[in-house]
Amino acid sequence: MPGKLGRTTEQRLAILRNQASQLLWYGKIETTAARAKELRPYVEKLITKAVNTYDDVVEVEVVAKDRKGKEIKTTAYKDGPKKLAARRAVMAKTYDLQEIKEFGEKKSDYKKRTSKIRHPLMEKLFNEIAPKYAQRKEEVGQGGGYTRIYLLGERRGDGSETAIIELV
Repeated sequence: MPGKLGRTTEQRLAILRNQASQLLWYGKIETTAARAKELRPYVEKLITKAVNTYDDVVEVEVVAKDRKGKEIKTTAYKDGPKKLAARRAVMAKTYDLQEIKEFGEKKSDYKKRTSKIRHPLMEKLFNEIAPKYAQRKEEVGQGGGYTRIYLLGERRGDGSETAIIELV
């Protein structure tokens, strides 16, 4: 039995998951007004999770051996328990998008640039988007309200209302 958006639960959640991933990656997408209104709370909850936990980082000493067997101590930064739990929760509700090769970029340069990034969408959410909104939260005192919807009018083919949803 179809539910909201005229889809079954699995289809509706797949649409929300896909559109949430695209919105977080590109910052702006065009869709129908009904989908945009369904997507808004879905994405805002993901961003809130990231904002509340992005700075939970633990410093760890790592001991490694070089070729001669000599021990070398280095410092590594890992996710703390709250950030790790939030990251896994967000990963369950989004698709993992791959980094896009830039125009004119050599394959070797692309591999070098993306070699250490396992989950590009999570890196972008926790390292770029979350700090920006956390700073806004401190300055303005406003938590939430991360998205904006512009209604565009009716689509030519089927007459459904279209909208642009973007990160503020």
